[in-house]
Amino acid sequence: MPGDAQSDTCVLLIGAHPVRNRDLLASKLGAEFELNTWVPDDGDNALVDRLKQAEAVVAMRWTSDMPPAPNMRLLQLPGAGYDGIDFTALPDQCDVSNVYEHEIGIAEYVVAAILERCIGLRSLDATFRKGSWQDSLIVAGPPHGELSGKTVGLVGYGHIGQAVAKRLQAFDTRTIAVTRRQREPDEGLEWVGTMDRLPELLEQSDFVVLACALSPDTHHLINTETLARMKPSAYLVNVARGPVVDEDALYAALTSDGLSGAALDVWYAYPSDEEPDIRPARNPFHELPNVTMTPHLAGYTDGLWERRISTIADNLRRFRAGEELRNPIEWVGFG
Repeated sequence: MPGDAQSDTCVLLIGAHPVRNRDLLASKLGAEFELNTWVPDDGDNALVDRLKQAEAVVAMRWTSDMPPAPNMRLLQLPGAGYDGIDFTALPDQCDVSNVYEHEIGIAEYVVAAILERCIGLRSLDATFRKGSWQDSLIVAGPPHGELSGKTVGLVGYGHIGQAVAKRLQAFDTRTIAVTRRQREPDEGLEWVGTMDRLPELLEQSDFVVLACALSPDTHHLINTETLARMKPSAYLVNVARGPVVDEDALYAALTSDGLSGAALDVWYAYPSDEEPDIRPARNPFHELPNVTMTPHLAGYTDGLWERRISTIADNLRRFRAGEELRNPIEWVGFG
């Protein structure tokens, strides 16, 4: 529970995105909240002092070397993934909640990647700009593909998977899914099964969309064995986490006709102060013409933070009032 309801609730924002959106969050909260911020340039001593006062922390990472936070009773993630949280390092009785709202942008990205694979606008444009009519109906060129009638397999059927399935209805696809817990299929979904049906999904799908959380169970879920179950003509879209896919196995499949292509938005290495321009993978995916690469931006749209900050503000008000939190994460047994 938070502190005395008559006093201000002290909230510490850690990291670039929460700090950048401090004023937006303040505009959605009442004067009874005190918002402090910390970024690495503020120094370790400032972090120690500010964590001593914080009742709630908004941050995407929490590691075992964090200073003590004796009053902290809520860790509010400003995003969905919690693979950056060491749950065993949190104070006792600390609740953890995450926030979504990225599923709109990611679902649009997934559909755009699939349509680009079917139609090939980039290559068609490039060829025509060079003066060639070789792809045209006028000269009986080769037809481009269409999405209608294709099978799309969703690995993960949470917020993102459901948003993708909803949008695919407009394209007359056959959409199937696997997820952790059995559930009834929504409208537009032919079937949804538990993860033991993954081989079946991979064998049937023209497009495989990875939209699951990273966990010990999903680390390298897509590997040499599972890739071999996919059609050689299949196309992989990864908007989950890089390590859901075995990097070496994926590169081998993409360079040996084991897989027709991939759209990759999540990676194996990310920039740091020491390596700001680090390559996102050990293998040279950037050299492959059958790969579309983007730098972890699928859900990063101009509407994202307005929605996320609104959800965070609502959760902080619930926290202060002692009410049920939105999107609680059950973390007993993690670590």
